[in-house]
Amino acid sequence: MTDALGAVVGLGMSPVSRNNIGTTRDLAVLAARNAIRDAGFLPGDVDGLLLNRSPSAPVKDLPMSILADLGLEDLGVLACIDAEGTSAIQMIEYACMSIRSGAAKAIVCIFSDARLSGGGGAGAYASTMPVTGLTGWEAGYGLYGATGPYGLLAQRYLWKYGLGCEALGHVAISNRRWAENNPLAQLREPIKMEDYLSARWVVEPFRLLDCAYPVNGAAAVVVTAPDIASDGPVAPAFIHGVAQGHSGQLAAKAIEDGDAGAERAARAVYAMAGVGPGDVEACEFYDNFTYVTLRTLEDYGLCRRGEAAGFVEAGHISPGGRLPTNTGGGHLSGYYLQGMTPVSEAVIQIRGDAGARQIGKRDVILVTGVGGMLNYHAAMIMSAKRRLS
Repeated sequence: MTDALGAVVGLGMSPVSRNNIGTTRDLAVLAARNAIRDAGFLPGDVDGLLLNRSPSAPVKDLPMSILADLGLEDLGVLACIDAEGTSAIQMIEYACMSIRSGAAKAIVCIFSDARLSGGGGAGAYASTMPVTGLTGWEAGYGLYGATGPYGLLAQRYLWKYGLGCEALGHVAISNRRWAENNPLAQLREPIKMEDYLSARWVVEPFRLLDCAYPVNGAAAVVVTAPDIASDGPVAPAFIHGVAQGHSGQLAAKAIEDGDAGAERAARAVYAMAGVGPGDVEACEFYDNFTYVTLRTLEDYGLCRRGEAAGFVEAGHISPGGRLPTNTGGGHLSGYYLQGMTPVSEAVIQIRGDAGARQIGKRDVILVTGVGGMLNYHAAMIMSAKRRLS
């Protein structure tokens, strides 16, 4: 039997929108205050603060001086975490380690982003992603943003396993089915395969419905020690394992199956929590593209290589399926608050606050984060139970 490493006892969010609803700093303050209040705390009860902004946002958007905005004083832990899509899970990992070491007792972890001014997110996310390691190559060939590089990965995956674009479409449809019952989701209109196939191309093999839906918004959690978690006003979400995995390879190497970073994170998080892939009851994935859901199912041992598409098509990750996945609509139909999207949905599910999309079993929930072109990985096991047997 393993005891929890820590617990999320407060969750707070700002509004989310593609319109201008405030600065990154404003939204961060709002989400953090909501999280502190949700935990039943006052600012004076908080002695740690960890911050994360989008990788392409400037430091000034979310500076450490935000602690003054929140009325926080005498902190034992204060840092900005910059680890791309793994940052949300890393913040929680460092919070657990700090609490266990005695450096702090209650730590607020915040993600905030507010770079959209109406319309889509192409302009805000159009910086080049290093794929080859050759300076200027990507810009010279017009490979801007993440869609093109991930499109290369997805195209090879479909070719290798003899799959059509419908394999990606089933992922998009599953996410939308979950989003239909999520009042926070930005895209809730039901879709069918014909809707998916008729959506415009972005970068082949990705259509519009294959891509994350960026928003302005913020989310925050409060992390404490497990022995005091049950004293609060809300049901705690216990953390039983947190791990990272970074292969150190060039992004283009991620095209190959068996990404060493993801497999390392998977082995470590399962071992820490004392569980295996067969114990996982639900998943909240970092799914910036439909392809990433297929890849993550395989990387974490939930499907064998090449079998994720059939698993999804059979309805196993959809409402009523045996492995509910991205139960709020994920990044594709819910909202793209990067790594905080899967974290927030896991907490909502563990509390039993998901309403019509509430899942039954929530003792072992796998949460993942991805950065770069599958260069960086982080994973977490969360549960409604303090002890897992």
